Formats: sequence, structure tokens, C-alpha cells
Amino acid sequence: MCYHMVMARREVLVQLDDDLVEQLDTLANRLGTNRSELIRRAVRAVITAEDLASADRDLVAAYRHRPADPALVQSSRRLAAETAPVW
Repeated sequence: MCYHMVMARREVLVQLDDDLVEQLDTLANRLGTNRSELIRRAVRAVITAEDLASADRDLVAAYRHRPADPALVQSSRRLAAETAPVW
């Protein structure tokens, strides 16, 4: 069984200049949606992008703190070269 769950929403006031509203409405019309849904998608995209960027920064920091073992890197390169498909 599938149930459509509706999440509670809170109205938030966002101020945009006229040109941006016009561009937003044009895009929403072209995509067959409305302004609010397009803004929700944009907010989700920004949050997802920041989460990914944060994870990347954490990974880089971890490697700077403890770099990969050169022997492991070399053996990984050798294994990749030996097992790469012939195109």
C-alpha cells in the first residue's frame, strides 16, 4: 500500500526583485509547475549541494590529516592498469 503523506508547511516571506520573479515565473510555466514548487526545488538543490561540498571538504581534510599510504596507491594503480577493459 502507498500512502501520500503531506508534510506540514510553513509560509516564509522571501523578497525578490521584479526581474527575478519574472524569470522564475517563466521557468515555472515552462516546467509546468508553480513558483512555490520551483523555489522548494531550488532550496533542496542548494542544501544538497552544500551537503556534498561539506562531505568533500571533510574528505580532503581527512586525507590531509592522514595521507594515503603510497604503497597502497601504487598497488591500486597497478591493479587498475592490469584490470582495465580494452576499449
